[in-house]
Amino acid sequence: MSPLTATLGARLVEPCSAAAGCTATTLADVAPGCRATVLDVCAGVDPAVARRLFDLAFAPGVEVEVVRRAPMADPIVFRVAGYDIALRRAQALAVRVAAA
Repeated sequence: MSPLTATLGARLVEPCSAAAGCTATTLADVAPGCRATVLDVCAGVDPAVARRLFDLAFAPGVEVEVVRRAPMADPIVFRVAGYDIALRRAQALAVRVAAA
């Protein structure tokens, strides 16, 4: 495990769930054409996945736009840092966002 992956694992927040009192939405909940600002990655995510999301520019403070959803809502295409990236719904559920 790399030092950055360990650091990201240590900085993760509480899991995203209604039971935990989480009121922030996730990337999976944002409608196509809308924008949101990344807040953080949920604690239930493997640190390697959190690192990969960070490498793809899904970092706190970054603005993300939902471009489109595939049929059955998986995958979802996002525009972030000037390029389009598709994430599985499970990965999008791990990223908490606030409306931009």
